[in-house]
Amino acid sequence: MTTRDANALRAAPLATPTDLKSNAVRDLTGALNILLADMFGLYVKTKNFHWHVSGPHFRDYHLMLDEQGEQIFATTDAIAERVRKIGGTTLRSIGHIKRLQRIEDNDAEFVAPSDMLAELRDDNKQLVANMRETHGLCDEHGDVATASLLEVWIDEAERRTWFLFEATRTSGT
Repeated sequence: MTTRDANALRAAPLATPTDLKSNAVRDLTGALNILLADMFGLYVKTKNFHWHVSGPHFRDYHLMLDEQGEQIFATTDAIAERVRKIGGTTLRSIGHIKRLQRIEDNDAEFVAPSDMLAELRDDNKQLVANMRETHGLCDEHGDVATASLLEVWIDEAERRTWFLFEATRTSGT
């Protein structure tokens, strides 16, 4: 098999049975793979902050970030399986994730706890906006199953945003 043939096979659509049109599968799987990369990026950042948080609220923040990390990670398999169910292929490597993710990494050696929570709050808020955009794409293509999943994940991300917001509020603000 030549390299050209191998590349053509990788680009060939899968024969997964679906009533979604080929352009819908292409658009939806593309959007879901980007979302999946965002989820992995947010998961790693959340765990990074979970591992490195310090200070007087250590226990509360450590436990909250662990819970949030588990919730984020739980979405990854469901997203990837949805991509496969409708006939697409999904992420294959950390490099692939890096090329697609919109959540910025934080490699700083030290981040103040309040800055950690604020950054995660903003990342989750942006994730909600990205998921709403993907939901709109689902509506365009009549993909109610993916839209339904997104509605649950939006609610979860809004809850994470709320918790992070409340944890960073100073009295009276």
